[in-house]
Amino acid sequence: MSGIRWLYRPEPNPVVVKNLMKEVGVEETIAYLLAQRGISNFEEARLFFRPKLEHLHNPFLMKDMEKAVLRLEQAFENNEKILIYGDYDVDGTTSVALLYQFFKRIFPDKRNFDFYIPDRYKEGYGISKQGIDYAKTHGFTLMIALDCGIKSVELVNYAKTQGIDFIICDHHLPGAEIPQAIAVLDPKRPDCQYPYKELSGCGVGFKLLQAFSLHKNIPFEVLHQFLDLVAVSIACDIVPITGENRVLAFYGLHKINTKPLRGLRKLREIAGFAEDKEMSINNLVFGLGPRINAAGRIEHARDAVRVLLAESEAEAQHFAKIIHEHNKDRRELDKSITQEALQMIEAHGLQNAKTTVLFKPNWHKGVIGIVASRCIEHYHRPTIILTQSNGKIAGSARSVHDFDVYEAIEACADLLEQYGGHKHAAGLTLKAENLKLFQEKFEQVVASRIKPEQLVPHLEVDRKITLREATDKLARILNQLAPFGPGNMQPLFVTESVKAIPETVTLVGKDDPKIHLKFKVKQENSAEFDCIAFGMGHLAEQLRTGKPFHICYHLEENHFRDTTTLQLRIKDIKY
Repeated sequence: MSGIRWLYRPEPNPVVVKNLMKEVGVEETIAYLLAQRGISNFEEARLFFRPKLEHLHNPFLMKDMEKAVLRLEQAFENNEKILIYGDYDVDGTTSVALLYQFFKRIFPDKRNFDFYIPDRYKEGYGISKQGIDYAKTHGFTLMIALDCGIKSVELVNYAKTQGIDFIICDHHLPGAEIPQAIAVLDPKRPDCQYPYKELSGCGVGFKLLQAFSLHKNIPFEVLHQFLDLVAVSIACDIVPITGENRVLAFYGLHKINTKPLRGLRKLREIAGFAEDKEMSINNLVFGLGPRINAAGRIEHARDAVRVLLAESEAEAQHFAKIIHEHNKDRRELDKSITQEALQMIEAHGLQNAKTTVLFKPNWHKGVIGIVASRCIEHYHRPTIILTQSNGKIAGSARSVHDFDVYEAIEACADLLEQYGGHKHAAGLTLKAENLKLFQEKFEQVVASRIKPEQLVPHLEVDRKITLREATDKLARILNQLAPFGPGNMQPLFVTESVKAIPETVTLVGKDDPKIHLKFKVKQENSAEFDCIAFGMGHLAEQLRTGKPFHICYHLEENHFRDTTTLQLRIKDIKY
């Protein structure tokens, strides 16, 4: 059957589980799931189930926050020109839109602020010299860097020589030296005592505006109107949905589902989500995120900001359509390059290697990170996809579960011009003459460090249950554990020895041949359950034999024509 490993998450302390059952009044499975998520008493459970905006931390606990607020106030009072500068991905563009919309709302008569997004291909990631020169030419004296800047020591110094101050709002790990900006807001600074470290870049921007609101006695409702932007950044930057992020995501999703910003509503529409469909974190990641990102991958990320700032239906429609088309182009590129990459692996006999490192000069730089992820779906191992860029070779790396690809790349630093990133994803640049040496060395480094089990895909299972435990009540309470995401994934269950009802096994889907499966299962003394198994059409004949098997699944409510039924969304099947 499948080669996927089922890893069970550690069992929580049974005493904590029993206490939660008693204090919170929930059945054992829910108490077990809560304890797994670090919840140990009634008060913690209450905050988890009922997040409140008043539980957000005081923004002035963040290092340099007072300096940032006072400098911002001074800029507005003196009518200085302010440039809101953000990275070209979802986190950066939502951050820019957040600050721009907020300033526009509280200073409707002022037009002394504008935004700038660097060009992915001409300027690259982070603060650029071109951006600073643009600010100087156009008379800006304060730049607010969002989702970038924590390592821009020299560029911040250069800006000073041009008479430009910086406020940095970042959430990436700092280097050995902190830039000499007016204020550097980053909860990951070693000298920052802020209690929550996992904010998105847009989340740090939100904290700056929260502090500014407190300082200027601006009602919080003004800022809360833009929580949908913060939720999109949290979802698409794949930050943990715990603590403060959980509160922001909870209220941001509510805003998206009730009264989203005009541009987000249009993106929802164009992505094919019905108006009455409740958007989840997953929908933001796979529905809205790729479209916002596609603007910067294919053309320029300015269009993504413009859709988020749209002031009329026509404007929202215009820019949503542009980035939707970019996303179609991105999909075509990513599909064709992935096919080429997989053919190269076969042609060069690399199926049994421990890494994938492929180069082709004409591959589109904007999609190589996505192609690396796609290759991992076929060959589960650390992967680097490279292309030609500005006379050098540049690429994106993606990793597999728990393997630090950044450290492996760092071990090859003598062959590289530049590299950066984190455990799961990284970027790198090298000279053409070092390509073969790098491919060989990276393979050696990974082969010596990676464990055999890391080369096999896995599912993290929360708990084993029987189908008799999979009740409507359990499904209803599971819904209340949302929003789901890193740090609070949708619970995954295993049920052993179930049987498919042979006559219910059908192939479904728009593809020809149909590749998805629908069927019903039951266990001894249980009701029948509807199942949907995406991409598992090849198992149809085996299921019809009536032989018992084990299932790994999410328990969900399926809403169809005013009827709600329980459904198992099958993630894997083992005989």
